[in-house]
Amino acid sequence: MNQTNQRDAVLVTGASGGIGRAISLAFAAAGWSVGVHYHRNKAAAVDTLTQVVAAGGVGALYEADIREAHAVQQMVEASCRLGAVPSVFVCNAGIGGSHLLLRQRQEDWADVLATNLTGTFHCLRAMAPPLLARGGGSIVVIGSHAGFHGSTGQVAYAASKAGLIGLVHTAAHEWGAGNIRVNLLLPGWQMTGLSEGAMPAGDNWNGHALGRPPLREEVAKTVLHLAQLNDVSGQVWNCDSRIL
Repeated sequence: MNQTNQRDAVLVTGASGGIGRAISLAFAAAGWSVGVHYHRNKAAAVDTLTQVVAAGGVGALYEADIREAHAVQQMVEASCRLGAVPSVFVCNAGIGGSHLLLRQRQEDWADVLATNLTGTFHCLRAMAPPLLARGGGSIVVIGSHAGFHGSTGQVAYAASKAGLIGLVHTAAHEWGAGNIRVNLLLPGWQMTGLSEGAMPAGDNWNGHALGRPPLREEVAKTVLHLAQLNDVSGQVWNCDSRIL
């Protein structure tokens, strides 16, 4: 990897905070050019970009509502036009929701699925053409343990993350001939705005073989590593010690 004039490039959706920021910083520390996507919180995205530069990377801000296909398309086109065409895309953007099934409001259900599942679908459709044109690349989608096992009080979130499993597996099958690797990564419990109110309290880590959640920095480094593996696609990487 050349860290002087020509850097490898990555676009990270939902990079204004939490896991997305940590992923951006991991790529920056490795010398990558980082596209920092956000939707509403520009100030937090600017903070991420500032930290990216401080960590040794370069980057740019991109605003888009991933629920809107045209907005995602414009973002991806801009990221390809304004710098090196990204060889890696990280689909991290998403929202949470804490409602029991019988109390789940239909409008909230629709918003969570539109963002987490349909939004990722929009991202994959926009990201594949530039990767095919450059001869391949990597897409890492951030999923959730809840997508495999469900989670009490998170019916919309769990359903949206379950949908990502089929989406990632299908994309991996369809785009493998074009050398596009598509993988799903489960980051485990992380203290973010998305997990507020749902994260286990104290030392209540039942089901975790190690009795603890993973460090955010370790998750971010795993994304960086997975993105650069040339012969891995269609896989689910679990970053904590729960058994799938």
